[in-house]
Amino acid sequence: MVNEAETRWALEYNGYERFAGGSSGSDALRRLLQPAMREYEATGRVPDWCGVDLLRAWAFYRQREHHMDGVSPMARDWDAVLDAIRRHPAATAWDLPPTAVGEEERGEPSAGDAVETARSAALPLTLGHVLAAVGADHAPPIGLDDILVIRHAFKPSGHVGLQGPEDVTEGRLHDYTRSQDISTRKFPAEPPRYWVILVADGKSRSRLFGVYENHGEQLEEKTETNRFWDLRRVDFLRSLEDRLVVDWTSPRSWYRWGPSAATLPVLEIADRDAIEFPGFDRVLLRWHELEELVGDSRYAAWRAALSEVQGIYLITDSSTGKQYVGKADGAERLIGRWSAYAKNGHGGNVALRELAKAAREAGTTLDGAAEDHARHFVFSILRVFGPSTPPSEVDAAESHFKSALMTRTWGLNRN
Repeated sequence: MVNEAETRWALEYNGYERFAGGSSGSDALRRLLQPAMREYEATGRVPDWCGVDLLRAWAFYRQREHHMDGVSPMARDWDAVLDAIRRHPAATAWDLPPTAVGEEERGEPSAGDAVETARSAALPLTLGHVLAAVGADHAPPIGLDDILVIRHAFKPSGHVGLQGPEDVTEGRLHDYTRSQDISTRKFPAEPPRYWVILVADGKSRSRLFGVYENHGEQLEEKTETNRFWDLRRVDFLRSLEDRLVVDWTSPRSWYRWGPSAATLPVLEIADRDAIEFPGFDRVLLRWHELEELVGDSRYAAWRAALSEVQGIYLITDSSTGKQYVGKADGAERLIGRWSAYAKNGHGGNVALRELAKAAREAGTTLDGAAEDHARHFVFSILRVFGPSTPPSEVDAAESHFKSALMTRTWGLNRN
């Protein structure tokens, strides 16, 4: 029988918002949980492939179901789900349900446990389960035939597409995806309405970046080699972005129609936990991470810390080794100064704007993206000052580091 403490704990995690897009997402959440629930019914065990987020959504759903019914007892998988969360190595203190009363000591798994584990492997969660569950709750519904799944992989240095994780930015992914080969043997002549974009995440792992809605080919942009599409980001699968990981075992095929992609196994629905601020002397951010810092709720502690101090910072171009020493003083603070870099890649600095111009003229940017030169930038902090530190002291420290690192002679400082 569920107790009041477990009820309060279950409601701390809103599964509708995390997985189903809002308070009306009960049916979508149920469909998403069905593979795990069916596996429990078949084996009597919570599937090993369930991550903490999925388990918490399961507990939330069962509590809401029990509350709305008001008569029937809690579903028989309730205790097993809570126990799976307690056992899960990724569970944080916030995730753990109230301690069970009278819980027995757990010994080594038995031979019967091993058999049940083997049986559970036969019923994996697939991308099709996820697409069907979320798509059915969309207005109008999105079916598998409405979907094209694209997997972007990184290419060698010098390629104008995606060279590494630093290129996984909103602008670059959009521009890279909307440009396709003119040959219909390489890309469909009439692609469907929704493009689900995955990015390679090591070996056969592919992580969800987001979904674009196709508003048609831009015929006026067509060239002898490429076609271009009007793609616009949509909220479909938004709650699973950067969390959903599938196993893409056929790298030769870089896109699949929805019904074909439906069989791809889901390896993980990762938790999106807050990222702890490491301390000013341990900050090391690539530019695409700086973009996330400015707008992602996981970096709230970082933004709070950086908004409290003035400081001297260092930008290193990892492709050349050249460095730039800058300062953030007055009311701007570090978070204000770095937000400018996240927006355009140069923050108004003369030498960095020159890099952007040179990249465009050399043709090494993607569609002339103004911030493309910044994808190799790494940000760190050399020294911090309290908010009341006089400007003269901050200026003196900036000048010192420019001289010590010789960034006026060999780097990117112009004064």
